[in-house]
Amino acid sequence: MTTKIENQSTETQSTETQAVEKNEEQTTATAPGVPTEVVPLETPLQRGKTTVKEITVRKPMSGGMRGVSLVDIMNFEVTALHKVLPRITTPPLTEAEVKTLDIVDLIQLGTALNGFLIPKKFKETEA
Repeated sequence: MTTKIENQSTETQSTETQAVEKNEEQTTATAPGVPTEVVPLETPLQRGKTTVKEITVRKPMSGGMRGVSLVDIMNFEVTALHKVLPRITTPPLTEAEVKTLDIVDLIQLGTALNGFLIPKKFKETEA
């Protein structure tokens, strides 16, 4: 009887672990072909027992930029970054987390975002 209960407990833990791993895979996956940039955080975020040491920023589609001025994003307007970054980061940041980021990390994330706004022809001229 005890063995059966232990087996059920082990199976439940295994199922829960698989569910967590699957959820993590879904949150880190981005659409194929969409450019991303991984930004290591200077000051990691603490989410419960999890420490977030890096954020993946993906190239936003035009809908991800709704409600903000592109000029504000390009000028690193903090309020605009607070709105857009939660829409394009993995793991998804909340607006509250973006507001509590170390300023260096906010600038790094904004720089990654701005990098997606530069046309390829201007990036290639540096080569």
